[in-house]
Amino acid sequence: MFQAQSYPRQFAACLLLVGALFGLLGCKAEIKPGARNSSPPVEATQTKSGSLPLVERLSGTVWAENQVGLYPEISGRIAEVMVSNGQTVSSGQALVRLSDESASEQVRQAEAGLRIEEARLRQSTAALAEVEAQSKRIKSLSDRNLVTEVELETTAAQRESAAADVELAEARVEQAASNLAARRDSLTKTIIKAPIAGIVGVRAAEIGMQVTTSTRLFTIGNLDRVTVRIDLTDEMLNYIEPGQAVHVFSHDSDEEPIVGTLTRISPFLNPVARSTVAEIDLNNTKRRLQPGMFAAVDILYGQSQRATLVPSSALYTDSNTGREGVYHLQATPVDDPVNTLSMPVDVSFVPVDPIARGGSEVAIAELATGEWIVTLGQNLLATGRSQARVRSVTWQQVMDLQNLRRESLLEEVMNPQKSPRK
Repeated sequence: MFQAQSYPRQFAACLLLVGALFGLLGCKAEIKPGARNSSPPVEATQTKSGSLPLVERLSGTVWAENQVGLYPEISGRIAEVMVSNGQTVSSGQALVRLSDESASEQVRQAEAGLRIEEARLRQSTAALAEVEAQSKRIKSLSDRNLVTEVELETTAAQRESAAADVELAEARVEQAASNLAARRDSLTKTIIKAPIAGIVGVRAAEIGMQVTTSTRLFTIGNLDRVTVRIDLTDEMLNYIEPGQAVHVFSHDSDEEPIVGTLTRISPFLNPVARSTVAEIDLNNTKRRLQPGMFAAVDILYGQSQRATLVPSSALYTDSNTGREGVYHLQATPVDDPVNTLSMPVDVSFVPVDPIARGGSEVAIAELATGEWIVTLGQNLLATGRSQARVRSVTWQQVMDLQNLRRESLLEEVMNPQKSPRK
């Protein structure tokens, strides 16, 4: 048995309306009231043999390429917001300016501090030079035995102290220079720039706001390409793998699905949920997908075994038992010479356990190929009627009807002369 995700039947809500107005669809002569009540009109077609793509339907979340939240690197008050929601920006473009008064003052103080330490370094260097000159004189006198040993040792100690003062002053200069660089960096961070090219949205930045490094100002990303992320259970990993074809459906179900392939699957499963994340990269130049929206994803992972196929609209759930099945005609419909509906045909409900489900067809094993099944009007048989008058339709006519929107279906019922099914 192959597993595949169930597809909702689009016309269940309209069946009652269709059954009530079915006589408008092409009946050329009136049906006697008694006959209509005992043998309601239905549409039927023949089953066929075939196989269906095995499909796993999942729900995914859309992310823009390089989608990131934009946060300030320093705290401060917003002085200017330079972009709006939906605006396209380039990499490095300024988006927000924070008030820089405090940062500018800190830079000036750091510059003054560096100048002070540089002056102290010059003083220490001059003092060292003076001590070294004196040390040379003492050494010259020592060579002539004109100074004592104590004087030599004192001069050497003074030289070591002066050299240490120079090293300390040099370190303080490096520290002051580093502090100045940090202050200047903080000043540049008052201008918040776009890290990538893309479109900004989810604007939360307003002039006058006090922000910290945890305040999100914008979300930015490239909407021309998106990634759809879906969750896969550990069982799905037995038959789903990268490279398989996928169909992604946007919120507008009338449009054709976006066709792509499963790009990658994370090898690390959540130890609690026993699931992992798969990603689908797609072109989105038509903006059919928006970041944050849910999207239905069909993963086509193979073909079902060959079986009997029935239209999705033929499936009916018995409200009394909750069983899913089809209404099976016990004989081939025979045309009524005075009506487009057939003579009454015996009908029975056959419970089915679908092998696989496609977008408009279902594979079953309970019926043989070529059997007649009801595709429209099952609700008229659900009251226990055992016979029906049948209008035979082709498989393609059933597929066309299933693809109609509800508004089109109602228009077809009310205006049968315009119907392509007539």
